[in-house]
Amino acid sequence: MEHIYFSKQKNKLILLDQRYLPLKEEWFECSDTKDVVYALQEMVVRGAPAIGVSAAYGCVLAAMEVQSINDWQKALNIKTRQIAESRPTAANLAWAVKAMTDAIKDKYFASSLEMADFWLEQALEIHAQDIRINKIMGGYGADLLNDGDTVMTHCNAGALATGGYGTALGVVRAAVEQGKKIRVIANETRPFLQGARLTAYELVRDGIDVVVACDNACAHLMQKGLVDKVIVGADRIAANGDVANKIGTYGVALAADRHGIPFYVAAPFSTFDREVLSGDLIPIENRTPDEVRFINNVSILPQGVEVYNFAFDITPAELITGIITEKGILKKPFERSIAENR
Repeated sequence: MEHIYFSKQKNKLILLDQRYLPLKEEWFECSDTKDVVYALQEMVVRGAPAIGVSAAYGCVLAAMEVQSINDWQKALNIKTRQIAESRPTAANLAWAVKAMTDAIKDKYFASSLEMADFWLEQALEIHAQDIRINKIMGGYGADLLNDGDTVMTHCNAGALATGGYGTALGVVRAAVEQGKKIRVIANETRPFLQGARLTAYELVRDGIDVVVACDNACAHLMQKGLVDKVIVGADRIAANGDVANKIGTYGVALAADRHGIPFYVAAPFSTFDREVLSGDLIPIENRTPDEVRFINNVSILPQGVEVYNFAFDITPAELITGIITEKGILKKPFERSIAENR
C-alpha cells in the first residue's frame, strides 16, 4: 500500500490522509516544514515507522525551504529540530531525523538544494528499508502463528503505520502468504478508532478475515476462548523491554496474561530507545480533549467535563512473551537480548 511518497515533479511529500479513512481517500500535500509538522501532529500520518519515514522526507522539504536564506545551515537545523520534536513518544521520529543529519556529516554542499538532492536519496532508502525490514519481521513472526489462529491487534500496526506492509499486520500478512488461515480481531482503539477505521480497511483490501471489537470487550473475548495470540506494534521500546504503544495496550496485555495468551510486540530496531532505561522514562503524549469530546463534530459529553486523552501507555516487559524484530524474536530477559542486538 503506497500511502507515503515524494513527488519530484511537485517537490512535495504526498500523504494519504488517514483522518478520512475508510470513508474516502484524500491526499495531503506537504510543501514545507510547517505542513510536515501539521501532518504529524494532526494524525494525517501516524504509526511510529510511518512517522519516521515522513520525517525523513520532511528533512528534504526543509532543505529546499531554506535555499534563499544566507545562513541556511542554521535555519535548516531549526527546521529539522521542529520536525524531530513534533511528537514526543514515537522513537522513530527522532531516529529518522538523526539518520538524515548523520548522513551529511563530513560532507560539503554548495547549497541547500544540493543537500536536498542528497537527502532525497537517503529518505528513499529509509523508506525502502522500512518495507524490507517489515517483511523480514513478518517472516519471523509468521512462524509463531498456527493455521487457524485468531490474532487480536490493538491500534493499527499495518501498512498505514509503516512505510508499507506493516509490523503486527506484517506478521499476519506473512502467515497468510505461507498459506495459513488467520483471523484478526481488530480492537476499535478509541478515541481515534485506528483499529476500526484503518486495520479493518487494510485487511478487507487484502481479503484477510477481520472482525472489529469494542476496546472494552477484550477480556471477555479472551475469557470465551476466542483469542489465540495477541500481536501489537510499538511506538518506543525501552532498554529493559518496556513498551510504549497506543493507549489500552497495557490493559490488553494484562488480560492476555490472566488468560495465558501469548502477547507479542512487533517492532523494528529503529523503535528501540536504549537511552531510556525503563518505560517510566518514556514521555507520554497527552492529546487534545476534543478527540474524546466530539465524534464527527458532535459533542458527546456534558459541557465542562474534563477529559483524559493520553495517547499511549506502558506495557511492562514481564507481560510480553517476545518482541519480533528484523533480527529475530527477542526473548526474556529483554534487557540482555536488546543489548546483544546493537
